[in-house]
Amino acid sequence: MSFNEKVSKLKIDMEKCAYDNEAFALTEKNLWMSKPTGANNGAMADIGVSQSDLVEPRGEGRKLPQYIAAISATLGALAAGTMMGWSSPVVFAIKQANSTDYNFDVSDSQGDWISSLVNLGAAAVCFPIGLIMDSFGRKNTMLMLVLPFTLGWLLITFASNVAMLMVGRFITGVAGGAFCVTAPAYTSEIAQDSIRGSLGSYFQLMITVGILFAYVVGSSTSIFVFNILCTVIPLIFGLIFFFMPESPNYLVVKGRHDEARESLIRLRGRNYDVDYELDILQKKAVDAKDNPVSFLSAITKKTAIKAIIICYALMLFQQFSGINAVIFNTSSIFASAGATIPSAIATIIIGVIQVVATFTSSLIVDKLGRRILLLFSALVMCVCSTALGVFFFLQDTHGQNSSIVEAISWLPLLSLSLFIIAFSIGFGPIPWMMAGELCLIDIKAFVGSTAGTLNWLLSFAVTSTFNSLNKAIGSGQVFWMFAGIMLIGFVFIFFIVPETKGKSVDEIQYLLGAEPEQTSNNTDEKK
Repeated sequence: MSFNEKVSKLKIDMEKCAYDNEAFALTEKNLWMSKPTGANNGAMADIGVSQSDLVEPRGEGRKLPQYIAAISATLGALAAGTMMGWSSPVVFAIKQANSTDYNFDVSDSQGDWISSLVNLGAAAVCFPIGLIMDSFGRKNTMLMLVLPFTLGWLLITFASNVAMLMVGRFITGVAGGAFCVTAPAYTSEIAQDSIRGSLGSYFQLMITVGILFAYVVGSSTSIFVFNILCTVIPLIFGLIFFFMPESPNYLVVKGRHDEARESLIRLRGRNYDVDYELDILQKKAVDAKDNPVSFLSAITKKTAIKAIIICYALMLFQQFSGINAVIFNTSSIFASAGATIPSAIATIIIGVIQVVATFTSSLIVDKLGRRILLLFSALVMCVCSTALGVFFFLQDTHGQNSSIVEAISWLPLLSLSLFIIAFSIGFGPIPWMMAGELCLIDIKAFVGSTAGTLNWLLSFAVTSTFNSLNKAIGSGQVFWMFAGIMLIGFVFIFFIVPETKGKSVDEIQYLLGAEPEQTSNNTDEKK
């Protein structure tokens, strides 16, 4: 190549380089302008576009470590599920006159208390556990819960009298209720926006797996062996979760930035630009420190009040949906449908349906969104409760063997199955998940713990009053009451509950009514 040809080629290359640089600058400018800050953030939130969908300068990051950490955390929920399902096969057995599982007799009223004491234990701990996990961290708090869980199961296993058995149930209720607050908070803080819903639904999934485990093992082994297996589960959880990272959000709030960076690396992978995410967390922490807000001010902000109302309402609708009433009537519903299935097998079938439906929810919650699943859940449960109410009303009015009741003997079994599926897809997992998504970190522990307390108290109220209510107004009318409550829940969700699928914390706060400057993290002032 001649000298002149080399010069011409060099000029062409320089012109091409200048053109490429100009194109890159224009592209970078357009991307920066499309980033939702300030008032722009609201526009993005309104059309459901997350800023991570528009600009992703830090890569996707690895998802597998986040799934492993979330599943490890929800092993505590598995232990809580066994605690909830324990009473179904055990209490009935130990109330029998010929029972030899314990060296003491258990009356019907004592059996009711043994079953329901876990609700009171869970309600008692939900509020203080929020303060504890803010002081000691999410990970350390969950590891500390292994001790009361193990102690409670040991008391249950080796109980020498009814009082000892009741104390053991209360203590396991304390540990299980604490997990219902800490596990969802931990999972929501370690997860990226794109998979936060799926990971959040694992909590309810593991609860249902634990309940199914209790149904299957409790009805097929001795009570002593069943109790020992239940004792081992919290120990397995502690052994596995010990190696999981702490929540990066908590570490940043506590000023432990190097540990937060290492935690993000473990959760996202070394090829992920953790500094970008860490910078956002640090800016939020610095902003909170430079502009301190009292707890009273934080909890009375418009966004906080709306988040609290939504969280509490979803917990109320969950327990007043009639889920416990439906489960309590499982055996009679199967019998009414003409099925000759033993009650133990019937409860196992229901447990399998719950697990499969909850797992399905974990697969679709980040695709369809929270609102659509809650609306679907409320509507289907309303229809199913109405159908069950019609069946039991006709049965009470005309008799079980009447022609009209026999003609619709298929209705209760179909309604029961659809009800369980609808609950497990929507109102089972999502209320617990929303408490972690709607609230900022400065009130998340308080809202999560008080919502958990409300949930357990409502569960205790429904459980302890259902039979009396059934006798007072009739089983059909009770189911119609539940149907009316779910209709109100449908309207509430439609008009009040925002969609949080794939949205950042700032976008969610804007949807709750925050002013644009409240969601911008003061980025303009820091530039």
